[in-house]
Order: sequence, then structure tokens, then C-alpha cells
Amino acid sequence: MEDRNRDRGTIKWTSLMLPEHVELIKEVWQEDEGVPKKVIDEQQAEENELALQRAVQEGLLVRITYYNGFNYSYRKAKVLHLDPHRKKLSCMSTSHERITMEFEQIYEVVLV
Repeated sequence: MEDRNRDRGTIKWTSLMLPEHVELIKEVWQEDEGVPKKVIDEQQAEENELALQRAVQEGLLVRITYYNGFNYSYRKAKVLHLDPHRKKLSCMSTSHERITMEFEQIYEVVLV
């Protein structure tokens, strides 16, 4: 019953909201529901590392699936720098936003 009321409220008010506000509400609901972080195996970690190194060397675009604290998201980006000592990477998203991400957040890296 509670979900139905929440959905009805959203349907009722979304026509009066900006799309950005609707997206924020969806994110808040996802935070409430939450998804536990998956543990990746050594093979997946090695494949991710190789894909990141190749992306840096060849200037390739990658799709990074990462854990954002409550769920999984993905970004397409160009990897600018890998810092193995701090276990972080710097990249530029397709919307020209500079992003710093920790290796432990990354679930999967795919060359685009």
C-alpha cells in the first residue's frame, strides 16, 4: 500500500516538477532501497586494470561501472591518469567533467 501511495504521489506531482527534481527523487528512493556492494574476483580486477592501462596508453574511451555508495552506476569517460600508490584514477567524462575515482569503487571497465 505504501509503494502505491508513493507512486501515486510521484505521478500526481511530476508534471509540476523540473526533470532534475524528478531525477533527485529517484536517487533518494534508490538510496533508501540500497544494493550491497559486490566483491569482484582477482580475474575481474586484473581485466579492469589491463583495460584501464590500455585506455590511458591509447587514449580510448571506457565505460566504467562503479559502486556509488548505494547502487551501481556507470560513466563513459577517457582515463587521464592512474595512480597505483593512492589506488585512484582520474578521468574526463563525455560531458567534460573531471572525475576522480578509487579503484575499490570500480566493478567493471569496458573499452568502448
